[in-house]
Amino acid sequence: MPERNNPPDSDSLERIVPDELSPDEATGAETLRLHMARYEFAKRHIVPGTLLDIACGVGYGTSVLAEDHKISEAVGVDISDSAVAYARQRYASERISYSCSDALAFSPGRKFNNIISLETIEHVDDPRAFFAHLVSLLAPKGRLAASVPITPSVDANPHHKSNFSATSFKKIAAGFPLTYLDSMIQVQPFNPVSIGLRKEQRAQNLRTNLPWFYVKHPSHLALRLWSTLRDGFVNKYITIVWERAE
Repeated sequence: MPERNNPPDSDSLERIVPDELSPDEATGAETLRLHMARYEFAKRHIVPGTLLDIACGVGYGTSVLAEDHKISEAVGVDISDSAVAYARQRYASERISYSCSDALAFSPGRKFNNIISLETIEHVDDPRAFFAHLVSLLAPKGRLAASVPITPSVDANPHHKSNFSATSFKKIAAGFPLTYLDSMIQVQPFNPVSIGLRKEQRAQNLRTNLPWFYVKHPSHLALRLWSTLRDGFVNKYITIVWERAE
């Protein structure tokens, strides 16, 4: 059955549906608050013209960005048919269009003045190739805003392919015609017992049999222990804004 016939899964760690989140769970409304703060941060740096939101989910962030009078047209792209269908219904606007496509395969035949891609790069097999694709879609003097977790996430989240630090994520722009403009770091405390026992609904999709994963990948256990000793029980994220040269 095509995915578009199913509603977006608000219980998935990878799909936020604002209207359906539990207000008292760290993985629910608190996670949405952090996402919205990233969009607002990116919004403060946009330039006049068009905007592309890659991996837009159900479209709430695209809608927020398109509210700025500087944006003449916004395009939201997501790989999920059901998310795009929901976005078209819930966040419809004359200045916004939504498209279903794999982020790397998206080839609109034009460039955008602003590109936003939040919590996406950690999902792909080749982060630098994906970043290069984003840069290729960015117009001269355009702005690119992207975010990733900067505490370990590959161990707990089976959808994540890469771990980043603030330093390694800043270095992803090396060799591209980009100038660093600004960044924002966010810290999200969590209750390890609540998450570990999957008491929160969205935590149901964490990696199963995590101890066995650590046996097979001891470097991830070492990274998790070092991160916990350094920062405690928190998740940290960074959002960076770059500008493309003329």
